[in-house]
Amino acid sequence: MAPSAETFRREPWHELPVALAALIRPRIDAIVTDMVEAIREEVSAYRRPLDSAVGRDLLESIRRALRQFAELTEHPDSPQDHHIRHFRHLGRIEFLNGRTTDGLQAAFRVGARVGSRRYAELVQEASLPPQIVVPLHEAVLIHINALSNEAVRGFLAAQLRSEDELKRARRTLVERLLEQPGGGGQDQAPLEPLASRARWPLPRTVACVVVRSAGRFTVPGADAELLTVHRGSDAVLIVPEPETGGLVDRVRNAARGRVAAVGPAVAAQEAWLSLQCARLALDHRAERAPGAEPDGGAFLRADEELADLHLLRSAHIGLLLGRRVLGAFAELPRGRAVRLAETLDALLMSWGRTAPEVAQALGIHPQTARKRLRRLDELFGDRLGDPHFRFEAQLALRTHALRRNATSRPAHTAARETASVPRRPSAP
Repeated sequence: MAPSAETFRREPWHELPVALAALIRPRIDAIVTDMVEAIREEVSAYRRPLDSAVGRDLLESIRRALRQFAELTEHPDSPQDHHIRHFRHLGRIEFLNGRTTDGLQAAFRVGARVGSRRYAELVQEASLPPQIVVPLHEAVLIHINALSNEAVRGFLAAQLRSEDELKRARRTLVERLLEQPGGGGQDQAPLEPLASRARWPLPRTVACVVVRSAGRFTVPGADAELLTVHRGSDAVLIVPEPETGGLVDRVRNAARGRVAAVGPAVAAQEAWLSLQCARLALDHRAERAPGAEPDGGAFLRADEELADLHLLRSAHIGLLLGRRVLGAFAELPRGRAVRLAETLDALLMSWGRTAPEVAQALGIHPQTARKRLRRLDELFGDRLGDPHFRFEAQLALRTHALRRNATSRPAHTAARETASVPRRPSAP
């Protein structure tokens, strides 16, 4: 808002004798001293040494206010924009120094009381007509109220500008944290300066929470601690120190009735990775229960299913791996392929690879297990003892199981999928 001379009502000053200005000017320093003493005594925010920045601002502003009052007494219609700019700047300085409008307005009230008394004394000493005391008091009140309002405008404008700058800084920090590093080999800007501008102390670890269909989601009382961005209908929150601060529980309580997921705790530079895990966990849940009501609410912890999420992220590659590794099942009848796939899984998961262990895992008779194991030996031969083959086979079987669960397909699907490609010859 631009300064304006209309800030001051001029009527009271037209009723004051011009001679009053000549009485005020020589006494400005003495009145300033009285006002400063009263303000420092009654308003704790200004109890600073007079040679400090606060003391100097206080002295300069009071002195300017008195000079302006004398100007208005002498020239009621004179331009006042230069004074208005000063007091708006004063309000800005008060905000930047961490003080409040309450203290600022209290200081103006104290100054008005002291000034009104001292001006009345001047009227009496100079034997001016006593009836001018009424417009004199009115002029003091209008003057101080106008200066106070201008200072508050400056304070609020600085506050709004600061809040806008803070919001921009926090948005920039969020985007930087959630940006996946590229492969160009270029160093990214350090996080510390961004975090400082965002007034968000850089934590040792963070975790990302994604709240689905969140609208304008907030966590009461935690806005300053959390970094939040809305992407589409989802809210993404970056939670500092998720394992110790208790913030994750507060987010979970705020998200009650919604579907949300928290990613694993990672270094701040890897916040994007925590976000990916949280999103995969939500997508996996949607695939497992496509008909579930979204309003039912769920709070998923991605770090409890990292292996599955890792496989799901490359599920299509896992399908190719399954075709290559498990191609030996391709020409078998459906039922036999399913049973042998289950047996192979139990064999790979057993410690001793014995028929009794496999039988116990599958709930079948040991003799049945021995027959299946012999068949597997016929199909795969020495590869069953190859650690690399065993690892790939476990990945393939687990990936097929996840795909089967995600799409609610019959148990034999994993084996049938291998039948769509030519059988891979067994190693000799």
